[in-house]
Amino acid sequence: MSTTTIVVLAVLALVVLWVIFAYNRLITLVNRAKEAWADIQVQLKRRYDLIPNLVETVKGYAAHEARAFENVTKARAAAMSATSAPDKAQAENQLTGALKTLFAVSEAYPELKANQNFLGLQQELADTENKIQAARRFYNSTVMALNTAEQVFPGNLIASMLGFGLMDLFELGEGEAAAAEPVKVQF
Repeated sequence: MSTTTIVVLAVLALVVLWVIFAYNRLITLVNRAKEAWADIQVQLKRRYDLIPNLVETVKGYAAHEARAFENVTKARAAAMSATSAPDKAQAENQLTGALKTLFAVSEAYPELKANQNFLGLQQELADTENKIQAARRFYNSTVMALNTAEQVFPGNLIASMLGFGLMDLFELGEGEAAAAEPVKVQF
């Protein structure tokens, strides 16, 4: 074999190895993003499971506040049915606003604020909110790494050839600054 043939074969081998490495890196990042999304889903499910108990506890003290209960229930249903990251973020913002209203209702009932069941649910919800926030940060950083790997040269060549697509970040929409504030569950 001539030196030119050996050099060409070596270059081809390096290109093939690079393509394999780039593909495997993209697959790893996609799987991490999927895992991060699943973590968000787990925490949101925990939140959704807590909400009916919280609503029932508050209902016992504030039965005439039906509109607040209805809004929380509708927002919870919408959040549970949203699938894409942008839709889920918008639905979660609405649910956060409805929960704020529910907690505002509870402010008017001192005996409710002293109820151990209500206090326990508040603590669990606050813990869940913190876990959701951490899961969102992890998801967004993973998606950012994936999207960057898909957009920078030469990774963008492999990503476009092999059909990889950008993923959406889980972020608050514009004009929803009030929803950006955490749900306050401390009295």
